Amino acid sequence: MHLPPEKMLLRWLNFQLQKGGYEKTISNFSSDLKDGEAYTVLLNTLAPESCDLAPLAVNDPLERANQVLSQADQIGCRKYLTAKDILEGSSNLNLAFVAHLFKQRRGLSNKYSFAELIVDDEQDSREERAFRMWINSLGIETYVHDLFDGVRDGWVLLEVLDKVAPGSVNWKRANRPPIKMPFKKVENCNQAISIGKQLKFSLVNVAGDDIVQGNKKLILAYLWQLMRRSMLQLLENLKFHGSKQISDADIIEWANNKVKKANKDSHMENFRDKSLSNGKFFLDLLGAVEPRVVDWSIVTPGETDEEKKQNANYIISVARKIGCSVFLLWDDIVEVRPKMILTLTASIMLWSLLHPSEEGDLVVASEENGTSSPKDQ
Repeated sequence: MHLPPEKMLLRWLNFQLQKGGYEKTISNFSSDLKDGEAYTVLLNTLAPESCDLAPLAVNDPLERANQVLSQADQIGCRKYLTAKDILEGSSNLNLAFVAHLFKQRRGLSNKYSFAELIVDDEQDSREERAFRMWINSLGIETYVHDLFDGVRDGWVLLEVLDKVAPGSVNWKRANRPPIKMPFKKVENCNQAISIGKQLKFSLVNVAGDDIVQGNKKLILAYLWQLMRRSMLQLLENLKFHGSKQISDADIIEWANNKVKKANKDSHMENFRDKSLSNGKFFLDLLGAVEPRVVDWSIVTPGETDEEKKQNANYIISVARKIGCSVFLLWDDIVEVRPKMILTLTASIMLWSLLHPSEEGDLVVASEENGTSSPKDQ
């Protein structure tokens, strides 16, 4: 488990809230817990025999917070917090309270549930890390420390969109942080969704408020499409000079041709190809674009889990050494996570096109589709 304790507690908290039918996603221990609603559902999920949902019917936030603590007292878990602390969103005290609940009333029936919780969060955590690193590499004004909390006011998304699709953001309609009024956050996020639709993102039934509420799956889905758009746009500008939209198939064909020209036998069927887990294809590809960079004496057969891990770590090291922008982890290669595999392949392709060989880095698109190589432009 490679998660900080607070991340683990957030995952546990959302796991329990989902069981209790709570629709929002909690992404922090401060503002998301101020209204006491999440605590009400959490206590009811952990101890339905002693804690009911009555506080949800209370309109006064202070009274609701007092009722929450009263119910926590009934199960011997009232500790650290006061009603005022809840209303003020005291991050440290909320964290301590949730940790105490976790210790006293874990609410996980068996080891399988706990393992499922961990694996699920590690997947989210790895994608969160990749997107956060990518966003921070763009040189925008805002530095993102926590992805899900950092994008909820929409401002960072607008900054990224301005980098990926210059001129797409109407800054006169944008609200700069700090933003206290929730509707202004929604305005920013609505504009981000609107621009996404203009860029042909798949955003069916997605609204700006989903981002404001911290819906992890929708945030990750949106950012993936944004990151993919950015990579493909860079490749299109270099390879086709805007004459053709590049596709996943183009990237795969380019990579296979590169490896074949280097007289290597490895091959990629698609970004889900399980044979990629041993790392050999990417080492062959890196060796093809820069013959001097791979030390073949330390490349393993990639047959055991440990050998696959060693090769994957070496791939990342070599890619970074030549200057590729790499945002994935070794696990992503070994597990063949399609999104991350695409980013790795596209990053190597981009580097190769920026550093053409003496013979010219020819495009793989055939003459039938009317494209030409950078050398011919």
